[in-house]
Amino acid sequence: MYEVKAVVNLKKGEGRTLYGPGLWVYDNEIEIITGNAEDGDLVTVRDCNGYAMGIGFINRKSKITIRLLTRKTDEVIDKAFFEKRVVAAWEYRKKVVDTSSCRIIFGEADYFPGLVVDKFSDVLVVQSLALGIDRYKLLIVDILKEVLAKDGINIRGVYERSDAKVREQEGLEREKVFLSDPFDTKVLIEENGVKYYVDVMDGQKTGFFLDQKYNRLAIQKLCKDAKVLDCFTHTGSFALNAAIAGAKEVTAVDASDLAIEQAKENAVLNGVDKKMNFLVEDVFELLPALVEKGELYDVVILDPPAFTKSRSSIKAASKGYREINMKGIKLVKNGGYFATCSCSHFMDPVLFGDIIKQAAKSVHRTLRQVEFRQQSPDHPISMTSDESYYLKFYIFQVCEEK
Repeated sequence: MYEVKAVVNLKKGEGRTLYGPGLWVYDNEIEIITGNAEDGDLVTVRDCNGYAMGIGFINRKSKITIRLLTRKTDEVIDKAFFEKRVVAAWEYRKKVVDTSSCRIIFGEADYFPGLVVDKFSDVLVVQSLALGIDRYKLLIVDILKEVLAKDGINIRGVYERSDAKVREQEGLEREKVFLSDPFDTKVLIEENGVKYYVDVMDGQKTGFFLDQKYNRLAIQKLCKDAKVLDCFTHTGSFALNAAIAGAKEVTAVDASDLAIEQAKENAVLNGVDKKMNFLVEDVFELLPALVEKGELYDVVILDPPAFTKSRSSIKAASKGYREINMKGIKLVKNGGYFATCSCSHFMDPVLFGDIIKQAAKSVHRTLRQVEFRQQSPDHPISMTSDESYYLKFYIFQVCEEK
């Protein structure tokens, strides 16, 4: 059993997010802390009238000073508590996704504030982004291995990818380290019939973007006999889905030499390297050049990194999204297809839709929406955590104005 070390009372009128769906308490909302809690300890949160609002982790170094773990102030926090949460997370994934590779724990959306755990075949990758949960990560990983073993899944290795800059805001060092005996960190997975080598040590984030799993699958039906351009391809995921689906020619572009080398390796692995072209280019510079040359494609895919990571930069991000979508749309043949997305939580889905509409109008094209999609359900969108909804993914047919 883990002891609750202090009581945190909020200022009058504060704690509005806790009254609603939120799980965070910010530093400017706190009136007084009673007790001897160190940063990372468990505390009880009360409003200005003394009403108990839950138990969470405290960290005075962070603007998010308390991350709520449970709203039940009589809850016993012990191994059984965490085991119940892990089992619930895993049982959910078994119902909604292919679990050969998936995200098993998705932070606040699974009531593990600040913790992410991805499963790549028989390897786990852990990302701990908050001080409180960091203290319990080894316990949670051990529980997860036990739960998976009951389903016949034996985890051969665990690697921690807690190298995100946000850890510094929690007073934590950035870490990349084995949490098990060392193992080959180049892991073979298969998704939607496509094979990939995932570099869990040096790949982006935890090694592979699992959130686009079913969006990549949705692309397949559009690509038979198509000429395809995949921008920001990373290790080739959308491009490979297009090639596997029968595209006649696929061009995959990324600014990273390492990512393109990995994409080439994945193309060979799937036996589609002969119909794929790989370019190490800045997409923002390449697209205007392709437009200038008069290039046209049956399918164009834009999967850029987040253009904004704060509300204050939304205006600049909107301009960036509009520009790149204009160029992408212009490269699609009449009657062809255009896939575009934003992975920024701060880019509101309505605003993103309006930006795409403006981009199409600027280049005198009409868009017909085929699909609007979100992140794969192993990255659940929780009504208690606005931050859990971040990926917006559109597929359009592009037509000339009539």
